[in-house]
Amino acid sequence: MNLITVEDLSVSYGANTVLRHINMGVEPGEIVTIVGPNGSGKTSLLRAIIGAIKPSAGQVKRKLGLRIGYVPQKLHIDPTLPITVERFMRLTHRASKKDCATALETAGVPDLLKRQMSQLSGGQFQRVLLARALINRPEILLLDEATQGLDQPGSAAFYRQIEDVRQETGCAIIMISHELHVVMSASDRVICLNGHVCCEGSPAVVASAPEYRALFGTGTGGALALYRHDHDHNHDHDHDHGTDSQEAAE
Repeated sequence: MNLITVEDLSVSYGANTVLRHINMGVEPGEIVTIVGPNGSGKTSLLRAIIGAIKPSAGQVKRKLGLRIGYVPQKLHIDPTLPITVERFMRLTHRASKKDCATALETAGVPDLLKRQMSQLSGGQFQRVLLARALINRPEILLLDEATQGLDQPGSAAFYRQIEDVRQETGCAIIMISHELHVVMSASDRVICLNGHVCCEGSPAVVASAPEYRALFGTGTGGALALYRHDHDHNHDHDHDHGTDSQEAAE
């Protein structure tokens, strides 16, 4: 049974229709990546899935009692505000110190519990947002361009952590990203969006699809193949992965 099923979904803002007739589902434990150019409706689809906006047509069905974790595109915290990672994580959750520590360990940053939020690097900040989304042990995790502002190796390392999270927790994951050559390699299934579903399937199938290449060209296909190969055979060389992928994309 799907955790989430989207049926004939359309989303409009006034007279402007941004999504038309979207059909998709997400199964337990599956990693689904949604890619598309700016203005293609990616964030609108995510907002409709979590119930933040109402569809103009169609519907979103969620498994009864579905636990959802959400990692936003960006979050601003006043750098002069004295707040530790632990306190930040407990602002909207009734979580114990142990729950916070466990979530941080799953997110790959076990030593940040007492650190001030203002002292975190960009990569550490995103890992804390990921940990915060994991506190309630979600069945599905939604990420909206969660590595925006990170450099190439940082993004690659973050998405490899997402694979580890899936393996450790068994949760399904929906990711929105513009970093095609990094994020697609972590996916079981890719949905290419441009107001409608242009194509979908495995990363290799989508990368070779005419509709995908019309939107993004052919360069990312080569980078995807290289990154996939590196990832499968040299899992621990984080920096090399990001560099190789970037060079291939260029």
